[in-house]
Amino acid sequence: MFEIIPAIDLIDGKCVRLAQGDFARKKIYNEKPLELAKTFEGFGIRRLHIVDLDGAKTGKIANLSVLQKIALNTNLTIDFGGGIKNDEDIQAIFDSGAAIANIGSVAVKAPEKFLGWVSKYGGERILLGADVKNENIVVNGWQTETDVKIISFLQGYFAKGVTQAFVTDIAKDGVLQGPSVGLYGRILDAVPGLKLIASGGVSSVGDIEELEWIGCSGVIVGKAIYEGRIDLGELMKRKEYAG
Repeated sequence: MFEIIPAIDLIDGKCVRLAQGDFARKKIYNEKPLELAKTFEGFGIRRLHIVDLDGAKTGKIANLSVLQKIALNTNLTIDFGGGIKNDEDIQAIFDSGAAIANIGSVAVKAPEKFLGWVSKYGGERILLGADVKNENIVVNGWQTETDVKIISFLQGYFAKGVTQAFVTDIAKDGVLQGPSVGLYGRILDAVPGLKLIASGGVSSVGDIEELEWIGCSGVIVGKAIYEGRIDLGELMKRKEYAG
């Protein structure tokens, strides 16, 4: 089933959105992430994408308490990322209630460590996060562009046991100009069988429908919900998305 996955991006324990990954272009949308998560759950949402932007920037998890509160007080399946660098970090987020660890920079910088986690926890508990700019992988909270190409990167990891990934085109993220449908189509053609979650640029229900049509397994939606472009309550009443 195609999944609608709201995003909660955290800075100082508050729900924010950045524009194109720029920490200087931050907007606070909600100071109580737990209340927001409960609202999403009330609409019928089953899965939540949480990004610790403080952790992504500094390399050290900073918003674990928010994860714990949401996990304890909802039945949402939570994937959590940002600042996960070592075995203790990934165990800490699982112990705090995350069902899935979303991992980005480590997969680029320390592939043996990343593959060790895939082997230990299984592909269903590890979500490969790939942020891209000009189809190159970007790391360190979107601050460093590498020369690693997204399609070969995903092909390599899919061959080694990764089953799911989300790809964010930074140029599209937070600006409500539509997702990178062409890029996602090329990935799906090149890596058939990968559960691909689209992320970035979604501005309308039409965008969601197009991503589902091309074969994505889900979509992460943030700013379009917070800015009122997508009525999550109405969307989740549709039979194809209702649980």
